[in-house]
Parts: sequence; C-alpha cells; structure tokens
Amino acid sequence: MTMTRWEMTDYGRANLRLACVPRPEPRAGEVLVKVAAVALNYRDKLVIDNGLGTHLPFPFTPGSDLAGTVVATGAGATRFAVGERVISVFFPGWIDGSYAGSAANPPGAALGGNYPGVLAEYVAMPEDWFVAAPHSLDPVAASTLTCAGLTAWFALVEQGRLKAGASVLVQGTGGVALFGLQIAKAHGATVFVTSGDAAKRERAAALGADHAIARDGWVETVHRLTADRGVDHILDIVGGAHLARSLEAVAVQGRIALIGVIDGVELAGAARHLMLKNAVVQGIRVGHRRALDDLVRAIDANAIQPVIDRRYAFDALPAALDHLDRGAFGKIVVTLD
Repeated sequence: MTMTRWEMTDYGRANLRLACVPRPEPRAGEVLVKVAAVALNYRDKLVIDNGLGTHLPFPFTPGSDLAGTVVATGAGATRFAVGERVISVFFPGWIDGSYAGSAANPPGAALGGNYPGVLAEYVAMPEDWFVAAPHSLDPVAASTLTCAGLTAWFALVEQGRLKAGASVLVQGTGGVALFGLQIAKAHGATVFVTSGDAAKRERAAALGADHAIARDGWVETVHRLTADRGVDHILDIVGGAHLARSLEAVAVQGRIALIGVIDGVELAGAARHLMLKNAVVQGIRVGHRRALDDLVRAIDANAIQPVIDRRYAFDALPAALDHLDRGAFGKIVVTLD
C-alpha cells in the first residue's frame, strides 16, 4: 500500500514536493495514525528554510502538530485502541518533570526537526508520542494544541501558576498569543493584547481581551491602564532587544515568558528593571506530555475553541506557508480529510 507525504530534498521551499511512498507499518510499541489535520508553526517555516540548526536527513518530512485516528497497533502497544482519536506530542520522550539534557547540550529533539515530521497521510510512531485528543474539538482544532496551545498553557499555568485576578499581556495575535488570551480568560485573568493592526485588535476584543492596545507605545499604555502597576504575566513572542520593553511593562515580582525570537536570538534589557522588580524571565520551549494531557482536559472543561485563521488542502502546503509568512490571526491548518 502507498500514501502521499510532503518531502524536502534539500533546504528551501523550492525543494518541497509531494511524494508517493510505501505506507508505514507499526513496529512493536508503535501505532499507525491516519492523519486528519496538521497545524503549522513559525518553526516549520524556519525548518524548511534552513533546518533551524539541525542537519536534516533528506528526504525529510516537516511538521510537528497532527490530529488523527489510530488505525493499527504494533505488538505490545496498549496505550490506544484502534479508532481512538489522538494528537501528537511535540517533544517525544518528555513525559513530565525536567527534560533530560545538560548545560553543554540542552534538550530539544522534536517532531519535524530532530525526528521526522507529520505532513503525511499516515505516520507510524511510538505510542508514547501521542495523547488522547479532546472530545470537544474536531481534528482541525485539536491539531493546534500540540505546540501553540501547549506553549501558552505551559507558560501561564504549568510554570506561571496563573491565578484568578492576575493580569496577562500577550504580544500579537498569532497562535500562541490567542491561546494565551483564551487560557488566561478561562482562569479569571485580565488580559491585554498588543497588535499593530486595528482590525485584529477588534477581533481580539471580541474574543474577550479586556484591553486591545496598539503596538506603538504599548508600554506607556500599560502603565496608564494599570496606574503604573504593570502586568503580572507577559508572553513575549518577539524576543531580542524587545525584551527590554517587556521588562519595563512587567509588574513587581511579575513573570515574563520568553517564547519567540522574531526580533533576534540575542537578548537585551535593563538589569535594573529585572533586579529592582524581582522579576522572573522564564524561557519556554513548548512543554511535556503530562501538561498536554492537562491542557486537553481544560479545553474540554472550559469549551475553549482554538482560533483557526484558515484551512488549506493537503496539496496546498506552499500557499499555507505563504500565509504563514504574511501572519495569521490564530492558526493555519493543513487538512487531509
């Protein structure tokens, strides 16, 4: 039996192609999953463009965030039954607690990078690389939880211990930011959203943002709206020198979850803001499987519906990547059903 998958024969989008290959069979401890949807991340664009620092074995299939259905199990695989709906785990092997690694060799082996990706009709992978999908979401919505949803959850709930009444600021209106908005509101927080697009600010307000503010002068606006107190939690999607502005806006004993590197990988900021405020800057790299299970339960309990900007057919991946370049309000998802 054969199937179709996206393959890279070298770095760069010009080297992406649809290929017909043998359908995999699940080995011992594996499950075969029929893929229904794959959510795209900014990271996927970087992996396709240059490997994101990883030496990829070509041909290579990108993508990390799938939702699908188990259609066969290998010997000894008992975690899921045939017919169960699942979503992928971004960091295979990180079940809970600390991620194995060292100062010299930090952890980071993820699907669609160090491991083969999921932009394929079928994938055969170890059963531990999946969790049960939410009952309340269709596959397109469920696929968005693996990276963007879990990143926001891990920053605010797992690491941030978000409490009702706290204030949260998210930068932009991409997938992580809007999940941050929805998760924060579900926890009873006051939410600030920054965006340079007035129409997107209106849409963020419609989703529940208490304050949707312009990107220009956002720190001064936060100071004014909070009577100079600042905000308790900031999801910093921009990184680089922009961290300095987050340090100005964060409250005393507040937290900044550093998530993005849009403004570069070298950080900058005034030490006095960090020290005098006794603030915490927490690096976030998605999260572990147990936290993803927690997020799935929270999604079902709170009826959270991920924001999907647009769905693309499987063979329209190049157009979906172009949309990713332009920026999305929420998530972009490639569908196979």
